[in-house]
Amino acid sequence: MKYRRLGASGLEVSETGIGTNNFGGRLDADQSAAVVHAALDHGINLFDTANIYTHGVSEEYLGKALKGRRSEALIATKFGMLWEEGPHGKGASRKHIMDSLDGSLKRLGTDHVDLYQVHRQDPDTPIEETLRALDDVVRAGKVRYIGCSNYDAWRIADAMWTSEHRGLARFVSAQPEYSMVVRDIEAEILPACERFGLGILPYFPLAHGLLTGKYSRGEEVPEGTRLALTPAAQSRRLTDQNFDALDRLDSFVSERGHSLVELAFAWLLAHGAVSSVIAGASNPQQVAQNAAAADWVLSAEEMTELEELLAG
Repeated sequence: MKYRRLGASGLEVSETGIGTNNFGGRLDADQSAAVVHAALDHGINLFDTANIYTHGVSEEYLGKALKGRRSEALIATKFGMLWEEGPHGKGASRKHIMDSLDGSLKRLGTDHVDLYQVHRQDPDTPIEETLRALDDVVRAGKVRYIGCSNYDAWRIADAMWTSEHRGLARFVSAQPEYSMVVRDIEAEILPACERFGLGILPYFPLAHGLLTGKYSRGEEVPEGTRLALTPAAQSRRLTDQNFDALDRLDSFVSERGHSLVELAFAWLLAHGAVSSVIAGASNPQQVAQNAAAADWVLSAEEMTELEELLAG
């Protein structure tokens, strides 16, 4: 396993990370532990969760699986989505941050989180309040680094300016959706992250499983797959344009003896701002597949060819 700096920070993260949003849902405690242990055995050190994933069960299962091996892992969790009803049940206020962090630490069974991320921008709370609260938990040793997720580019710039001019802890990472078929961040968010030194942690790198090759044009979505569990995403993913691109990409990987999954990881890692690719896994075999996918390094010529294939 290879490691990269998380943005401009000194934190080194594995090029492949594990997303845990299926812990407590599709996976029980033992299955979740098997994924975590397999990841550690393959040198994967970054585990991404959130308090809302299965309403805290994901954090609980991750914490239990890491008992005795906590020093090998970097825990990234998130706050800000709706946790409970009421005026302080979501968002990025000081109160919600403090309450959320205490709950996450208890469920994870640890005294600190390595990366604490605002899950979604909160337009109703001043960014200085959010950053001062995060700066406090960093200074208290409960959090090592902070990051953001699903932020607009201008909000990233606003947060970085505020940290710089108020002497507060700064975001070191951003977590947006990014894949070969979902490239919206390239217009503004990617350049903003490059400008301010934020490491990108792409989620849905396989586009809800589209880039695994498990879906076929005109056929029913297989039961148990991610798109079967998120039907609202089917219309965005299962388009003729995407299937046409997949046909071209299939030829590209076949000629080189690789798979679509390997290409999805390699393409993202070819972007210097990407620090680690966050992907879920249902079993140790998928963990091994994801870990190996980071080994393929695309050449400049191959990236140029891929741009042409993706453009159609």
